[in-house]
Amino acid sequence: MQLSPSGIELLKKLEGYKDKSYQDGAGVWTLGYGTTHGIKAGMTCTPVMAEGWLIRDTAAADTAVTKMVHAPRTQNEHDALVIFAYNVGVPSLASSTLLRKFNAGDKAGAAEQFKAWNKIRVNGQLAESKGLLSRRLAEMNLFLGAVS
Repeated sequence: MQLSPSGIELLKKLEGYKDKSYQDGAGVWTLGYGTTHGIKAGMTCTPVMAEGWLIRDTAAADTAVTKMVHAPRTQNEHDALVIFAYNVGVPSLASSTLLRKFNAGDKAGAAEQFKAWNKIRVNGQLAESKGLLSRRLAEMNLFLGAVS
């Protein structure tokens, strides 16, 4: 199973496209559709470049989800987990209660865990983010089979 075209479109919508590098809420240089790898101040990109980076960067998350998820999953569940891993990082998914619950067969409990990932680190402190909560609700709805 791989991230579906509709999953990629949702991820693009959640990330938004920026053609100039910027620092996200946590101060990480970001460009395109949320690419952070190798991004520095003053960089630019085209939509085609950004989509290429997105496909490259989601491939690692896709592979990791396939290896870490042992329970049967739907395409929507797979897409939601890949989108989540793309945003929080594969190590965070690997150690998460969300993944433990899903692999234990507690899909409802796993779905609820998306909402717990609504914080960003600002000046060394964790702070709740309404934007992240909105994103997590979109991921949770996808996971639960809602059409986005």
